[in-house]
Amino acid sequence: MNWEFVRKMIGGVLLVSLFILGFSHPFQQYLHFPKQVRMMEGQEVHFAKSVNVSAAPVSSKSTAEIKNSKDSVAIKGKSVGKEDMFLEFAGLPIKKVNVQVLKNIKMIPGGQSIGVKLNTLGVLVVGHHLVETTKGKFSPGEQAGIEVGDIIIKINDHKIEKLSDVGPIVQSTAQNGRPLKITLKRDQKTIQTSLTPLKDKSEDHYKLGLYIRDSAAGIGTMTFIDPKSGKYGALGHVISDMDTKKPIVVENGRIVKSTVTSIEKGKNGNPGEKLARFSAEDQELGNITKNSPFGIFGTLKHSFSDDKYDKPMPIALSNQVKTGPAKILTVVNGSKVEAYDIKIVSTVPQKFPATKGMVIKITDPKLLKKTGGIVQGMSGSPIIQDGKLVGAVTHVFVNDPTSGYGVHIEWMLNEAGIKLYKKQQTTQQEAS
Repeated sequence: MNWEFVRKMIGGVLLVSLFILGFSHPFQQYLHFPKQVRMMEGQEVHFAKSVNVSAAPVSSKSTAEIKNSKDSVAIKGKSVGKEDMFLEFAGLPIKKVNVQVLKNIKMIPGGQSIGVKLNTLGVLVVGHHLVETTKGKFSPGEQAGIEVGDIIIKINDHKIEKLSDVGPIVQSTAQNGRPLKITLKRDQKTIQTSLTPLKDKSEDHYKLGLYIRDSAAGIGTMTFIDPKSGKYGALGHVISDMDTKKPIVVENGRIVKSTVTSIEKGKNGNPGEKLARFSAEDQELGNITKNSPFGIFGTLKHSFSDDKYDKPMPIALSNQVKTGPAKILTVVNGSKVEAYDIKIVSTVPQKFPATKGMVIKITDPKLLKKTGGIVQGMSGSPIIQDGKLVGAVTHVFVNDPTSGYGVHIEWMLNEAGIKLYKKQQTTQQEAS
């Protein structure tokens, strides 16, 4: 007997068998059973199975309850914490799964149109200009190495908080023939430089050769409010300066009520926008303490009145969001919040914070007729699916205004200081 031939035949049969096994439905189910399951307290998740596999806890913790049936494995979150479990086949452990149960928190969904007023940290350099002197045209700021996007925080050791702080220091120092000692922020660095102002021959006073700004304003949409702490999140994306295109570093700010007066309808290649005015009384609804890639955040001082969507609702984690029908809450006329149909086209179950977690498409005929799709000012509109707050609208696709991106709500909550995860896990994520 040719044993070499037999050995090759057996090897070939095994190789083909393994190849076929890899494409079998039971094996594919095993591969797709997640290594980590995240859920809220009291929630139950089901995983289908077509082979005799069961699940069992590794320890005697009571974080999760496991129910095995003929067609599925059900896991129910009993108390906040972590627990490992094993998938078993014929009594032998074949896969380890980490179960994490989170506190079941509820948020009040937003949808209201808000006016945003930001004050920058120091004054923001948005451009250079030439000062016309008797010897020619020069820009002292540019000569001093100051760049567009820099933030001036001190002049001659005097803290700069607003535009009106700059002029008196510049004039008094220059009249004495001394250069200015400028302290500025550039990205994460603190830089010092010397600048000698020049006298404008036509206006008879000294100039820096810089265009500077200390505030910004616009409109957006409220995403959520924490009924316990009053913390809120809105917009779903960072506010950048219109000239420098850089994120505005916030010293302080406030949100006020706004009323939508009209809509510029979006078209392919030309996104539309909400046109709105701030409320006449200009009452501060809340402060702004953070401007991040996930939106603006702060604490409300006054609540929105006469809002039918004022009941707290549970939130969904990124791995719980699914493709299919959903709704957004937003204002397209006056101050009335209404719900509109959308479709979640795709969603990414993210393990770490990221801004583009969903692709959404407006499907509501009324909204499409009124706005053409997603328009500027709609950013922050909460996304609701199966009675849960799942995220917020963030960006529109320029070439298709009916579609755009959404951010998962858990990352906005995290930015607002509403922690879903234990501090220990957050530290591990930052270190990795």
